[in-house]
Amino acid sequence: MLHNDPIAVISPEVIAWRHQIHANPELGFQENETARFVADQLRSFGLEVHERIAGTGVVGVLKNGSGKRAIGLRAELDALPIVERTGLPYASKRQGLMHACGHDGHTAMLLGSAKLLSENPNFDGTVYLVFQPAEENDGGSMRMIEDGLFERFPVEAMYAVHNWPGQKFGTIATRVGPQMAAVDNFGLVFLGFGAHAAMPHLGDDPILAAGAFINAVQRIVSRSVDPQMPLVVSLTQVHGGNVGNIIPNEMRLQGTCRFFDPTLSAHCEKVLDQIALGIAASYSVHGKLDYRRGYPPVVNTAEAVALATATAAWVVGQENTLIDFSPSLGCEDFAFMIRAVGGSYAWIGSGEVGPGEGLHGDRYVFNDGIVPIVLRYWTELVARALPRTLDEALS
Repeated sequence: MLHNDPIAVISPEVIAWRHQIHANPELGFQENETARFVADQLRSFGLEVHERIAGTGVVGVLKNGSGKRAIGLRAELDALPIVERTGLPYASKRQGLMHACGHDGHTAMLLGSAKLLSENPNFDGTVYLVFQPAEENDGGSMRMIEDGLFERFPVEAMYAVHNWPGQKFGTIATRVGPQMAAVDNFGLVFLGFGAHAAMPHLGDDPILAAGAFINAVQRIVSRSVDPQMPLVVSLTQVHGGNVGNIIPNEMRLQGTCRFFDPTLSAHCEKVLDQIALGIAASYSVHGKLDYRRGYPPVVNTAEAVALATATAAWVVGQENTLIDFSPSLGCEDFAFMIRAVGGSYAWIGSGEVGPGEGLHGDRYVFNDGIVPIVLRYWTELVARALPRTLDEALS
């Protein structure tokens, strides 16, 4: 890059912002310090700033020209409850909290793009820069929508990027249709009568029921769903008992279902309940399922993807713009925003990583090499989405 390239000039500053945010992580809906930093930076660029949307969300408003059309760009503010083991000089100062997903980078890059756009507003319309709280587990995207996000800041479409370890460095991937899965969560309790381990006949055994459920639940994927329909059912927690010679009277299990077809939500709930109640009856215990619908699938819309891929091809080349790839069964609450107004979610390849170094790993390290790529992607996407008229461009 040329030394007078604004993106080359600003990239070190953006990286420094990321390191600052990384060292001071905050959990969802607690991102008060991060939100203040974002709001202060946006104001210093001359943007109109709206704070405390869904608690800690921030929206920056940048207008140029007629302002008749508008798009939104989104980044996330929250960190994860993970003990960092990277050994970085800017590692988390807060024990048990870590930016292990790259939201620090997403926030810093969107701030850098805001600064670039404010200094060279080569577009005609309005750009809403949406800094969202609580992406990881608490549905901050939906909370912002419920708090009037799109009534206050109406857009034609929303756009987001996410760093993607394991994808070739410098590639950009987005596709029409589902890119990430829906997620539902469930809890299950088996209740019976405890007994001394030497006298099991005097009680029930919820542990046996839990074991039978763990085995039986696998038939949901293998025998109740078309094998060409992606579905993952995973049990993630099993709790029960606290004494070595006592059979407990209660076992609690938790799990998750992930899929692209929304109809599988009701199907999973129905079959899980059937299995739980059937096993409970077989083992003479009581079973109760608590099924909770979570994030919907990320389903990119065709018009937004066409813009995103054209932008990506200009930034990284057609050969590094990926549209034919397998979607992920991971989830992302940007799905709520796309579902509301349409949009595109893109992965930015961060390169290969080792064990524990991927997303949500305790040795995950955001690849700062993608910073100039994303800055160029955001600024070019805005110029293409909100093109200036010839008369205005020449004035």
